[in-house]
Amino acid sequence: MTLKNDITITPEMIADHGLSDDEWQRILELTGREPSFTELGIWSAMWNEHCSYKSSKKWLRTLPTEGKRVILGPGENAGVVDIGDGDVVVFKMESHNHPSYIEPYQGAATGIGGILRDVFTMGARPIAAMNALRFGEPDHPKTRHLVAGVVAGIGGYGNSFGVPTVGGEVNFHARYNDNILVNAFAAGLAKADQIFTSQAEGVGLPVVYLGAKTGRDGVGGATMASAEFDDDIDEKRPTVQVGDPFTEKCLLEACLELMASGAVIAIQDMGAAGLTCSAVEMGAKGDLGIELDLDKVPCREKNMSAYEMMLSESQERMLMVLRPEHEATAADIFTKWGLDFAIVGKTTDDLRFRVLRHGDEVADLPIKKLGDEAPEYDRPYITTELHNDLSAEQVPQADNYSKALLELLASPDIASKRWVYEQYDTLIQANTLQTPGGDSGVVRVEGHATKALAFACDVTPRYCEADAFEGGKQAVAECYRNLCAVGAEPIAATDNLNFGNPEKPEIMGQLVRAIEGISEACTALAMPIVSGNVSLYNETQGQAILPTPTIGGVGLIDDYRTCVGIGSAVDGDIIFLIGQEACHLGQSLYLRELFGREDGTPPPVDLITERARGEFVRTSIVTEYITACHDISDGGLAIAIAEMCMASHLGARMNIESEQPHAALFGEDQSRYLVSVNNDYANMFAANAEAAGVSFQQLGEFGGDTLTIDGKITISVDEMRAAHENWLPEYMAGVDSINKEN
Repeated sequence: MTLKNDITITPEMIADHGLSDDEWQRILELTGREPSFTELGIWSAMWNEHCSYKSSKKWLRTLPTEGKRVILGPGENAGVVDIGDGDVVVFKMESHNHPSYIEPYQGAATGIGGILRDVFTMGARPIAAMNALRFGEPDHPKTRHLVAGVVAGIGGYGNSFGVPTVGGEVNFHARYNDNILVNAFAAGLAKADQIFTSQAEGVGLPVVYLGAKTGRDGVGGATMASAEFDDDIDEKRPTVQVGDPFTEKCLLEACLELMASGAVIAIQDMGAAGLTCSAVEMGAKGDLGIELDLDKVPCREKNMSAYEMMLSESQERMLMVLRPEHEATAADIFTKWGLDFAIVGKTTDDLRFRVLRHGDEVADLPIKKLGDEAPEYDRPYITTELHNDLSAEQVPQADNYSKALLELLASPDIASKRWVYEQYDTLIQANTLQTPGGDSGVVRVEGHATKALAFACDVTPRYCEADAFEGGKQAVAECYRNLCAVGAEPIAATDNLNFGNPEKPEIMGQLVRAIEGISEACTALAMPIVSGNVSLYNETQGQAILPTPTIGGVGLIDDYRTCVGIGSAVDGDIIFLIGQEACHLGQSLYLRELFGREDGTPPPVDLITERARGEFVRTSIVTEYITACHDISDGGLAIAIAEMCMASHLGARMNIESEQPHAALFGEDQSRYLVSVNNDYANMFAANAEAAGVSFQQLGEFGGDTLTIDGKITISVDEMRAAHENWLPEYMAGVDSINKEN
């Protein structure tokens, strides 16, 4: 069959597809001729940064990905981790940054839809979602609109689909003014012997299209996500997909029913690069070829070209290799759920990727080369850590510590995010045990009397900007602490590495050093990385975002009845600090919010200490010594105790004797927790800490309705709550609700 190619490929077309001259020459060699226009689109989709990880693959291989509980690590749609009793948790985090800036509602909504499909494609029913959001400075003219649209999109899709959102982060910084971040996490449960992968098997077997119809939305989305923004940003709006959560819910149920029928050999979500990426990955992983007939693909728009169909990122679609004897059963299942089911191709034994349209062959490419021969760059890098050590003596002391605490409680990064998470359904499925607002979300494992899972996501970008290595370590360490703080054993993690243009050595240096820090911390804390995503080229007009390597962690709880939260202290409980008095104010929110300085090095992380203290806290929770717990992070000890007081509806009386009270109160030294212990067990708890070699201090007790610290701070709980709760609702007041038409 003669290859159909009616369009002459020009240098401008090649550049528009994000391909360099060297890459184009390599494509000519691998193709053996000049590609057709459809083939150009296929090569571009498979070789862009978003799909090929060509700038990060070398460094991703250095991450620890194996562990005693790991069943499947990176390489599939999501990671799979054993939680005992024949069950597994399946989870991943992924970005939808560029689309969410261009069209916040649909960008965020389809980000949620995509990560949910990654999970249930593996055969798991989603049980929890989180999101990590970064927006520009509050005064920027676009920030309110973007916050409203993104939050509405996440809530609109997740709530309609029926998955609880149990945690997340929301931060603001000027470096995200023109390039926000929307990182979405999802986790699901499955049986260990019922995991499905994308590896095709068998020759001459039907390749089946499942789900919604194909349209023109999202064409070129993966390529757009692999480039910086410029003055033409508004022209990229058509590359944002449009989602339908109700169709996705039907797709979930149909896929799980289909999997239970024994019909599925391999299955792959149509995510980035749509039909192209899913078909190529399925065939290449199984050392098979794939032939597709696009005339059989269900379309919702007329006269779609082969190029458009291959690169469309229309949502709620799957591709499957089917056992032929189950064809009728499979078709009946999808018809019942009101979804399209169409045999659109077959597996072959020639390792070719062939695409037909109107009887013409529009693509004929070596399938393994599309992925295996994608460029892999060892980009030059330089490290740019800030080594201007800043002692506590060099940082001003506040004139009024009560006022300082209130200002921090009302600052954008620390202020309550209740306005956000109350727009999400946090309780659907009736298994949520701890909702957003604490250290971790906790979800009961259905079918088990006491087993639960904890979920947390963390990163401190200002630390990563100052020292990417320590910042990478700290992201893992804080996630570890947040899991330990509810009594969960951290078992594995996923990452979402958000950086600027890797072709700039200083940006590549941030990526490399952050990965090195993450690797060291994950190894030391026994939290292997089992899945993840890299999002590069997060720049606008040459201005990069802060380096933001988000870590999503999962913890296992054997008996959720022993769990604690930040608000479970009772009157008379004794307050202990696990760790030592803080002395580090570099890169602290105290320094930034009160004195306008982003200065100094971030607090270092001692991973041996981190693990020892975490294990002690976790053991003390499980043995029911600790009644409430909160890790100390942004804003230091003063913010931690204020948050515990507000959550517990109790005041506290504390004594802190320090020559540097501003550091003791607001320093962000790592590996520290505040815990409450019943007065009857306080002496035994202290003896246990001493025996375990864990540093601790007895600071005071909970009680009354006012937080009092050594005469330095005296504030009522109601006054703290007003400052903490009011900033975001007042900031968002007057913003019209965002709907899908916006």
